[in-house]
Amino acid sequence: MNRVVDSRSRPLRDLRISVTDRCNFRCTYCMPKEIFGRDFAFLPRAQLLTFEEITRLSRAFAREGVSKIRLTGGEPLLRRDLDRLVAMLAEIDEITDVALTTNGSALAARAQKLKAAGLSRMTVSLDALDDVTFAAMNEVAFPVERVLAGIDAAAAAGLTPIKINMVVKRGVNDRSVVEMAEHFRGSGHILRFIEYMDVGTTNGWRMDDTVPAAEIAAAINARWQLEPLEANYPGEVATRYRYRDGAGEIGIIASVTQPFCGACTRARLSADGRLYTCLFAAGGHDLRGLIRGDASDEQLATKIRSIWTSRADRYSELRHARTEPRPKIEMSYIGG
Repeated sequence: MNRVVDSRSRPLRDLRISVTDRCNFRCTYCMPKEIFGRDFAFLPRAQLLTFEEITRLSRAFAREGVSKIRLTGGEPLLRRDLDRLVAMLAEIDEITDVALTTNGSALAARAQKLKAAGLSRMTVSLDALDDVTFAAMNEVAFPVERVLAGIDAAAAAGLTPIKINMVVKRGVNDRSVVEMAEHFRGSGHILRFIEYMDVGTTNGWRMDDTVPAAEIAAAINARWQLEPLEANYPGEVATRYRYRDGAGEIGIIASVTQPFCGACTRARLSADGRLYTCLFAAGGHDLRGLIRGDASDEQLATKIRSIWTSRADRYSELRHARTEPRPKIEMSYIGG
């Protein structure tokens, strides 16, 4: 296996694969319903990568250093028979970890199959514990208890520890931070708070809506004392803390106030086969055309290597120095 590095000496280690651009939620920070309404044109099925194409591309990425794959969306569990793709990816020798990020809406019925197929880990997005606040974030009337049931099913299937992602938006769900911490303390799951970010161009992001990581940590520490933990591995995006009373740990992802571009090892593959080298990228590189144009495995790997070695992305580090907005791909298209 090669270990290709970019222009800032960052290795290619993680691949995030969006398997669909569709979602059954309309979260305000990702797919606001005023943009992604009933008439929105999602990708036709023929434009989506097949499971076989995803697996072949994943093998090419593995040749260049990728060892961890995360399946995302949209909502990945809207893709039929996703456990079959998990099984195909788990068979790639160089891939040591296959994970999934989901909104949890369809998880209860599918967790066991995903685990049996070889899924290593699970992350569930949950932005509040009461239905009113939850609906204010996702703009659909989906009961919180059904997401919690999905988390319980994933735990019962052995997909532990489960990570719970909460995007914190000021004036909407910031008052739920301590409540969420209390609920998941002692559960064995890892709650991670995410600063509201300017992903894409449709979520109406303003800095005033972002609750800084320091404020989140202070609110929890005022109730239960925290102490910092070392990162599990180089490039981990969450700053880790543990409760001093032994009730587990939390993480805070601070892309806005504490950028971590310098250690980013993530590539992103869209559902229609475009490679993006940053969550905030303006454009991607077409790999579907290569794979459907009979490119060899070596040609695929060479293309990936060429794209990564020229990578110089550091959007979050430059965010506050920018004087005018720039176009960015929507997060629902390439996954978070």
